[in-house]
Amino acid sequence: MGALPLMYAHPVTRQIIDMLLTQGCWYEIFTHEPVTTSEEAARVRPEYTLEQGAKALIVKVEHKDGRYGLVMLVLPAHLKLNSKKVRSALHIRGFRFATEDEVKTQTKGVERGGVPPFGDLFDMPVYVDKTLLSNEKIIFNAGDRSVSVAMLCADYVRIVEPQLVDIHA
Repeated sequence: MGALPLMYAHPVTRQIIDMLLTQGCWYEIFTHEPVTTSEEAARVRPEYTLEQGAKALIVKVEHKDGRYGLVMLVLPAHLKLNSKKVRSALHIRGFRFATEDEVKTQTKGVERGGVPPFGDLFDMPVYVDKTLLSNEKIIFNAGDRSVSVAMLCADYVRIVEPQLVDIHA
């Protein structure tokens, strides 16, 4: 299966591009075959490394007062989460990965694997692992499993204003 023409991409893709244009950001956009994992994405984006991939994970957290909510965790694609560090950094009792239905509901229909690292588009707080900041440029699926966007990491942090944490294994 070939690359999806951009005009058929998810509406969130257009939102991201419009935001980057409005904010005066440098960016590159790529269409490619659909991918669902960071490793697959790195293979179709040879100009970028796996370490530059910004992996966006949606998790359901249980706060210490018993409330629940969805948050976005972002880390370099080559790293894994450390559950203990996540609980400590977010000051939560526990968490689990969001289900496919929870992801689609929260993200206006974006499928797991296509979720961009812009939690503010989906009314979610964003926590970024500090190691992502070692990259000048980052790349991520932009609301669609067939569309990737690269941008300057400094612009990403300026726009999203995430909480910077240590959550990787």
